[in-house]
Amino acid sequence: MEWPLFDLRLRCGPVTLRPVTDADLPALATIFPDDFDLDPRAERFGGLDADRDRQRLFAQGIWRSRGTWSPASWCLDLAVEHDGRLVGLQSLEGDDFPVLRTVDTGSWLAVAVRGQGLGVAMRSAVLGLAFGHLGAVAAISAAVPDNAASRGVSRRLGYVENGVSRTDSPAGVVELQHLRLTRDVWAARGHRVEVAGLGPCLPWFGLSG
Repeated sequence: MEWPLFDLRLRCGPVTLRPVTDADLPALATIFPDDFDLDPRAERFGGLDADRDRQRLFAQGIWRSRGTWSPASWCLDLAVEHDGRLVGLQSLEGDDFPVLRTVDTGSWLAVAVRGQGLGVAMRSAVLGLAFGHLGAVAAISAAVPDNAASRGVSRRLGYVENGVSRTDSPAGVVELQHLRLTRDVWAARGHRVEVAGLGPCLPWFGLSG
């Protein structure tokens, strides 16, 4: 069965985003940064060295997103291209989306391309899809206090602080700063995002074509 989301394309400023394919995984694994926090609950394989185990967890996460997709709860993993090469990954997630109309985001960038504004552009791309085409009314994000890059992207896009929670991590219990962005605030800022190939994908989001 053909997965229509493979033809989806998002463009914002200097970046193009498209769903991750299996052919992308080796290249993405080579630039997968050491400072990206994996799910602390994920099982580690003792027979693999640390780098190979991180790459295995990354690949399994992509496959899990596809295999568990439903219109109610989904996670869209997008490869980020800049100047014709892969530079990172941006995800857009909707849990109980038809009811809550709220999306969450996650991302990472290769170390070599940080500090060029790509983080803002890639998150803007998925927010443009969510607010402009999927009917989202809010977007949320969360980051540990020392993740200045993530919080900086959120501030630039108009998110506001929305409480603090505590969670467990490999380093022990940490606090998470939560942030929220509404569709009205997003629309008022006039972001330009191009979306192509969405029509055949709409039923996968529970929307009519």
